[in-house]
Amino acid sequence: MKNSMKAPKILPWIARKAGISDELALKLWRRAISEAEYLVGRAEGSNYWGLAVERFLAIVEDEVGNTPEYGLSPAPRLSWMWHHQTRMSLLSLMAAQNAYLFWQNTWESLCTQKKAA
Repeated sequence: MKNSMKAPKILPWIARKAGISDELALKLWRRAISEAEYLVGRAEGSNYWGLAVERFLAIVEDEVGNTPEYGLSPAPRLSWMWHHQTRMSLLSLMAAQNAYLFWQNTWESLCTQKKAA
């Protein structure tokens, strides 16, 4: 079985939050991974998985918006959660990169001071 066929474990939770069945969520997931594979050109890598989740959340939101109203409260929009998680992970990478650059610059200035002396 290909990696792309494995649905994320959070799929049933998203289905419940969106008010759709697990079966429909799985169909929408398969559509999202197909679109992501087409756009990325392969079914692997962080770009592929990130786009697959992003597409899935967008498709779920579209599906929920297209369902008939039965007097239920609207389902919450879920894409904000994905975007927030992505931003937070990028912030930690930026902090690590800045710490590395700080130590590199400190080391280089220390070495140049020793050469000058």
